[in-house]
Amino acid sequence: MSRAGLRFWSAVLAFAVFMIDVLTPLEGAVAVLYVIAILLAARTNRRNDIIVAATGCIVLTITAYLLSHDLEAIASPTLRALVSLAAIGITTLLVLQNHAATTRLAAQARLLNLSHDMIFVRDRGGVITFWNKTAEQTYGWSADEALGQLADRLLRTSYPDRREAIEASLLDTGRWEGRVEQRTKAGAVLTVDARWALQHDHLGTPVGVLETHTDVTDRVAAHSALVQSEQRYRRMFDASRIGVVEEDWSGLRTALDSLQTEGADLRDHLARNPDFVSHARHLARITDVNPAMQKMAGANGSAAFIENVDKLLGENDRSFLDALVAFAEGQRFHEGETQLVRLDGRKVPVLFTITFPPTPDGDHSVLVFVVDITERKQAQDALLAAQAELAHAARVATLGELSASIAHEVNQPLAAIVTSGEAGLRWLRRDVPDLKEVATTIGHVVAQGRRASEIVTRIRTFLKKASPQQDMLQIGEVIEEATALVARELAKDDVALVVETQPGLPPVRGDRIQLQQVLVNLLVNAGQAMSGRPGSRTITLRAGIVDSETLAITVQDSGPGIHPDDLPRLFDPFFTTKDGGMGMGLAICRTTVEAHGGRLSVASTPGSGATFHLTLPYSQEHALP
Repeated sequence: MSRAGLRFWSAVLAFAVFMIDVLTPLEGAVAVLYVIAILLAARTNRRNDIIVAATGCIVLTITAYLLSHDLEAIASPTLRALVSLAAIGITTLLVLQNHAATTRLAAQARLLNLSHDMIFVRDRGGVITFWNKTAEQTYGWSADEALGQLADRLLRTSYPDRREAIEASLLDTGRWEGRVEQRTKAGAVLTVDARWALQHDHLGTPVGVLETHTDVTDRVAAHSALVQSEQRYRRMFDASRIGVVEEDWSGLRTALDSLQTEGADLRDHLARNPDFVSHARHLARITDVNPAMQKMAGANGSAAFIENVDKLLGENDRSFLDALVAFAEGQRFHEGETQLVRLDGRKVPVLFTITFPPTPDGDHSVLVFVVDITERKQAQDALLAAQAELAHAARVATLGELSASIAHEVNQPLAAIVTSGEAGLRWLRRDVPDLKEVATTIGHVVAQGRRASEIVTRIRTFLKKASPQQDMLQIGEVIEEATALVARELAKDDVALVVETQPGLPPVRGDRIQLQQVLVNLLVNAGQAMSGRPGSRTITLRAGIVDSETLAITVQDSGPGIHPDDLPRLFDPFFTTKDGGMGMGLAICRTTVEAHGGRLSVASTPGSGATFHLTLPYSQEHALP
């Protein structure tokens, strides 16, 4: 019933009692029935309604007495009126006290409803007597559905220990805390932290239990995921065949932040302050080393690795400076190559990658991944040796093709020596030897001998089997020596060689013999491509600067060109368009040029000749302004 209805019926009841008391001849304390009207008004839970109802009932009682009895004599009606007034007053006082107590309990209940935790009260038999709003929202049962239910049966609670043991602990200490699993109305499983408090009556007898539950399902799931992630990371860390080192760089960041570079570039500043770099290296504190890294270093444990880390890296290692710059610049990764000195003294070439955290908060977990590339280095060395062998064989084969030209080149100075020697003898056999002419003739012999020696030296140098050398070379001299080797061969086939070299070309860094071999191959191939063709046969070799970093050499012939189907495979090993060719010349040429940091390509239009385009980087410090 609404408050307005309660007020109405309370007033009606009070008026009815008043009418009975005034109009009927009943003898008795009829006014005591006003208590019912007061109790009905108290149902509104409004203090003012109780006071108004009590005041009205007192007024009606007194009014009815005055209307029905004489005031001159105090008799039994007066006593009945006083009893009625006492009953009304006592009832009003009790109702007001109950209202105050109810208000306090309601306020406490509202506080419990404001809690983020699920709170309910159960009696000693486990029956729920209070169920807060958060419990309604979380578990799914309303208060009307939950009240009167057995808590364990409703929530299907799973305890970490025997229920009897938990209850005994609660009775013994008055409190219990633990983690339990419960189910919602929808069947979802919740993990909650439970806190129980035992309630006692005024005699100290346990009468109920206040249960406060905090839903930690997400927290437990996150913790489980974190534990699984940590276990997975640990398995990967320990089982990986790649060396992994975990380091704490937080102290290193502090040192870098306090570094005063005075406006200079950080790398230059660090290069000028090796003491800071050495100090910073010790600030990169190693926290863990996986077994693969320990084995790579020849250490029998992480402690031995950490203790000897300075020996492992070597004093002259420069890789840490680059890593330091990358870390200071906020890069996410840094890669490099260095040598690891094992504890037994053997050097191990390694490739390493350092992963830096995205934020400074993660500086305590910097990971360094290290890969032993000894086998790769050995394979590279073997490959370079094989390439050198193959290149040497190709040079020998090339000189075999140029044997006629070489013989002619050598025969020319030899023939000149013979001719000059015979002339000198004739001048000596005269009756009066002409010593001046003899001296001139001997001079010719010496000059031609030197010329023959230079030819032989050039051929021997071309045939020389040695490791590649990285020297500063004048490309014009390389072109001159290469064209001298093939001049006779080209002349034999009536091929005109035109050399156009830009003056003042900057030097390049490389191996003289290898670059000569490339040019000789290209020139010989161009000459053979035009062999037997009618008309003009011309090879044009041009050399010039392309841009601020590159110079280019082109070899262009006027031959038939290259078939379009052959162009994609032209530089493939063992592919050839010549009868009896090995198919290795152009493959070696491209490999050689790329080893020098350049590129070799070809362009051709059938019927219009082919053009080989070779680019090489040149030395900046020797470039012309």
